[in-house]
Amino acid sequence: MTPFNSDALAAILAAHPERGALLPILHDVQAAFGHVPDAAIQPIADALNLSRAEVHGVVSFYHDFRATPADKPVIKLCRAEACQARGVAALLPLADRQNRVQVEPIYCLGLCASGPAALIGDRVVARLDTARFAALLESVA
Repeated sequence: MTPFNSDALAAILAAHPERGALLPILHDVQAAFGHVPDAAIQPIADALNLSRAEVHGVVSFYHDFRATPADKPVIKLCRAEACQARGVAALLPLADRQNRVQVEPIYCLGLCASGPAALIGDRVVARLDTARFAALLESVA
């Protein structure tokens, strides 16, 4: 992740010339900067012929978008029914004891047969048990 700069934002906008590209642009901005900076909202709105309020509304509506950088590395732990049935609840106490990582719920990574699963950045990890999850927490922190 790099600090926000308008040249990097311009490159992201140029990579998405199609109409209706708001979500892909926001995902790319967040991947590049670790969040969607307030300074990026108006240029994105201008590029897509949207209002600042429309872009801000999307950023604030979807839980995956952040207006500020995360304080700690983020692990998204699947909390959907299949992962619940496969024992994700046993992993939560490990996450609660780990203060160097921010664990957030995500609902279905599509790995129902190989859960519990987690998402770290764009990397998916499946077949988690307490030992594998503890090692994952240590590797990310």
